[in-house]
Amino acid sequence: MTPEVAAILGLSAVTLALLLGAFYATTRQDRRQPEPERPGDTPLPPAEVAQPPPPQPSTGHVGIDYPDPRTIKVGDTIDCQGVRTRVLGAMYLSWQGNQWTEYLLDDSTRCYQWLSVETRPGLNPGDPSHLEVLLWTPVPTQGMIPARTTLSVEGVEFFPVDRGTAAFRGEGVTSMPERGLLDFADYRAADGRLLSFERLQGQPWSSSYAQALPPGSIGIEKKD
Repeated sequence: MTPEVAAILGLSAVTLALLLGAFYATTRQDRRQPEPERPGDTPLPPAEVAQPPPPQPSTGHVGIDYPDPRTIKVGDTIDCQGVRTRVLGAMYLSWQGNQWTEYLLDDSTRCYQWLSVETRPGLNPGDPSHLEVLLWTPVPTQGMIPARTTLSVEGVEFFPVDRGTAAFRGEGVTSMPERGLLDFADYRAADGRLLSFERLQGQPWSSSYAQALPPGSIGIEKKD
């Protein structure tokens, strides 16, 4: 083999190694999971934030054609998606002028869910307010910490919507103190799916998926 041929083969091998290295680094970057939030991190806005879907119109009028979910009280029995559940407790929360209620439901099979009810302003100035009713189902996130950037959970990308610390007052059975502060971080996927992290200050994070329900789908049997 002549020196010229050897040199050409050597340069080809180096070039191939560089291309393989670049390809490997790119695939590693694409699969990288979001890093936990660290104190002092500067929030990075996502490239594209998913906008919430418009509220679904309800047939009839709340409180006239169907029960008003805002009248639910601890001890009531409600029909939610065809399942009778009892309201064990309630948490009344407020944050930056917004107020909402979360109800702890028990279907007598030790399957507990939270139902949140909130009056939301219209998406655009002049739009009427509407009731938002969400049914929350716990989801394991294996100790994941809610970052300020996008999160990938079960292969779905979630974009940050709101985060903060809400003051709350509890009533009935909630497994929470009577009063306190609750950290939360809400996310939304491009298809409208909701993911929320919550924690009592100083405690580990828990997470849940939310399913939006028409306000008229909730049947209420008042406590005697």
